[in-house]
Amino acid sequence: MARYGDLDYGWLTKYGFGLGVTLFVLGALGAIAGPALFGPLPGWGETLLADSEIAGIVIAFLSVIFFGIVLPLTE
Repeated sequence: MARYGDLDYGWLTKYGFGLGVTLFVLGALGAIAGPALFGPLPGWGETLLADSEIAGIVIAFLSVIFFGIVLPLTE
């Protein structure tokens, strides 16, 4: 048995990066298209979209670093 169980690092890296990119794109498109379609967004809506963009960048970066580089090297 491997040190961290049966983790599929390739799958975790690929889908973690995909989740991060999806969050970033949805946040960016919402920030651009939201005011164009619905008028000014409330403060909580703008905060939610901005946080989604930031979380997307962080998740995409950390999933590649953690699941793609760090964990396979520690096996």
